[in-house]
Amino acid sequence: MTTQVASSPKALVTQTSERELRIERIFNASRERVWRAMTDPALVAQWWGRGNKVVVERMDVQRGGHWRFVEHAPDGSTHGFEGRYRELKPMELIEQTFEWDGAPGHVTVETMTLEDLGDGRTKLVTRSLFHTAEDLQGMVGAGMEQGLNETYAALDRLLARPH
Repeated sequence: MTTQVASSPKALVTQTSERELRIERIFNASRERVWRAMTDPALVAQWWGRGNKVVVERMDVQRGGHWRFVEHAPDGSTHGFEGRYRELKPMELIEQTFEWDGAPGHVTVETMTLEDLGDGRTKLVTRSLFHTAEDLQGMVGAGMEQGLNETYAALDRLLARPH
């Protein structure tokens, strides 16, 4: 089953089963630069969370390591997110859990792979496995794709800066 969830000029979001989303996005940067942007806390704070102010409270990038980010939205609200790293292969793979403070206990497993396209660009493919079909639908209904594309646009701006 492959059902298009929504169309986007940036990320291709596809529902591949009742509990899984596949997200594909190409960045105009080397795999090494994308990897570093995803694993260096100082860089993560500059793009994660739609480009809003993000405080990286914890980011222990190793198997079993804990990460926690708090986004500070322009309206004054805060949104906490956290998880654990399950598997890491430098430059290739990050598998982690993802949980939003607003829905405790609703944990998603995200598997992100980075593919060097050989022309200075990198393809990021994320598979998000939700605990239930209802969790997946709730995330989609909450505007996940818009937030994701805003976050990727902030990552584009970071990657466009000189090294």
